[in-house]
Amino acid sequence: MPRQAIRTQNAPQPIGPYSQGILANGFLFVSGQGAVDSNSGRIVGTDIESQTRQTLNNMQSIVEASGLSMQDIVKVSIYLKHMSDFKRMNEVYKSFFPDSPPARTTVQAELPLPEMLIEIEVVACKS
Repeated sequence: MPRQAIRTQNAPQPIGPYSQGILANGFLFVSGQGAVDSNSGRIVGTDIESQTRQTLNNMQSIVEASGLSMQDIVKVSIYLKHMSDFKRMNEVYKSFFPDSPPARTTVQAELPLPEMLIEIEVVACKS
């Protein structure tokens, strides 16, 4: 199966030499997404809850543009600016994965923009 770049206008456009996602051999690899509004190009919200929600909405747009759904996500990597935001981030996160949450790693990291509180990347798999 050839590799296919995934692109949607419903998520922020790449600001560098990367794709929103790549579909290869039944797996979708989605680049790290933040809480950027796809229309304005600006960060949405100043708290972890609103940024987590926007980030996961961006992620969902890319996953769905590939023909998959959030239920097809098998691995999530979350990068938090402040680990103290973990509990509040988790409350929003679990609403996107109510039944069978994927495997996940969460770490504290320096993020690309000073106002970013979270970045998320995922791997999904066609059933």
